Amino acid sequence: MALLNYDVLAKSGYTGYVLRNAPEKIMQFGEGNFLRAFVDYFFDVANEKAGFNGKAVLVQPIASGLTDLINQQEGLYTLYLRGSEKGRKIDNKRVISSCSRAINPYAPDGWQAVLTLAKSPDLSIVVSNTTEAGIVYEEGSKFDQTPPASFPAKLTRVLWERWKAGLDGLVILSCELIDNNGKELLSCVNKYIAQWGLDAAFKDWVNGKNIFCSTLVDRIVPGRIRDAAELAELNKANGYEDNLLDVGEVFGVWVIEGPAELEDRLPFKKAGLPVHVVPDVTPYKKRKVRILNGAHTGFVPGAYLAGFDIVRDCMHNDTIRGFMNKMLYDEIIPTLPLDKKDLNEFAEAVQDRFNNPFVNHELMSISLNSTSKWRARNMPSLLEYVEEKHSLPPCLTMSLAAYIAFYSSSIQELTDKGLICSRGKNTYTVSDDRWVLEFYYGHRNDSPDELVHSVMTNKDMWGQDLTEIPGFEAAVVNGLKKIRNDGAEAAFKSVI
Repeated sequence: MALLNYDVLAKSGYTGYVLRNAPEKIMQFGEGNFLRAFVDYFFDVANEKAGFNGKAVLVQPIASGLTDLINQQEGLYTLYLRGSEKGRKIDNKRVISSCSRAINPYAPDGWQAVLTLAKSPDLSIVVSNTTEAGIVYEEGSKFDQTPPASFPAKLTRVLWERWKAGLDGLVILSCELIDNNGKELLSCVNKYIAQWGLDAAFKDWVNGKNIFCSTLVDRIVPGRIRDAAELAELNKANGYEDNLLDVGEVFGVWVIEGPAELEDRLPFKKAGLPVHVVPDVTPYKKRKVRILNGAHTGFVPGAYLAGFDIVRDCMHNDTIRGFMNKMLYDEIIPTLPLDKKDLNEFAEAVQDRFNNPFVNHELMSISLNSTSKWRARNMPSLLEYVEEKHSLPPCLTMSLAAYIAFYSSSIQELTDKGLICSRGKNTYTVSDDRWVLEFYYGHRNDSPDELVHSVMTNKDMWGQDLTEIPGFEAAVVNGLKKIRNDGAEAAFKSVI
């Protein structure tokens, strides 16, 4: 079977949108599954719906990568966006043609190709996703390295070449999963300007003529299809072989922190895409952490003890789904500082995302490090609810009881792999920081009252004494006893 390229695609009978030639307007550091299923998809739709007429050049961020595969396929690849929308199964296929080529800066002449692109008048946007470890300042990165070691050092050199060419600044969209990613990237660039002794006029240009945007990205991207039979079947149906086939969930939102004029400068609004330019990305991050991540951490320990293993199955159970929805709509959303219609729509999408028929998301994988997760994702909602309502949120309160029950269910032993607990006749392994596991193992013989008191007064876990919240300790003790005596599903049902 022929490898995907433009000629092969034309012969395959594909009738979707394709853009073969366009100016290279985007330099993208990163060529992995996420960016190709998220950013490059958005630019592809912008080409079709908004007349953006732009291509992305993908710069391989580390020595090994996908450059050869991308160039063999002339930048083309097939993307499947799969999931559930309002309970309806979605499986959309689109051939992405927004990428022109890839560059490996570690190959001979590769770094020079990047610097040549930096001097192109067509270039207007830089996108990056170089992993959480990518935005770092490394003193060992030098101006004359080919290429400089760190990503911020590479970007500094790119901007230097552009400034020397007398060209306009760029819009820089950081997608790394760290707080204030754009601000952190600019900070690193300024450190290299100082370290390398570059012109003060260049520093002024970097900080005054370029827009470094912090962004929040939200799409689950499983990536490659690992089942060889399924992949072969898709290739056969498509009429070509695709070594870059990518898979993501249907849901996708990109929130970009920047000036209002950026919304018109970027092509996404005109294309009707879920990409939002806002003055501060913080509330949207809070929305994601409190609603999406908070929902997971809030129901998963109890759902596992109730006998469930996969997130999707939980959405088919009236009690678990009802518990999650009451927690979201009655307890979490009222504490968030965003438009309630927007928050409700986001919460509705969460239920669809959890019900994705294509993703078997295991509860045990979500349960990793639940102590720090409950503190970051659920505790702020509980504290703000108590402050505003002067009462306890029943589901969030029960979620802490379920977390304690999950970490203390018939503890058998503490091993190098984790804390071995029991669910019925089967065992499971709790994974967390070692000191957390040692704490629970040390309290394995406590009564419910003793255990809850020890957990809630542990300031290393929560940063404060949770027993100081009126009525909270007694309510968690009652929840733990109900889980142990009647089962987690019955305990969830008792608060909805």
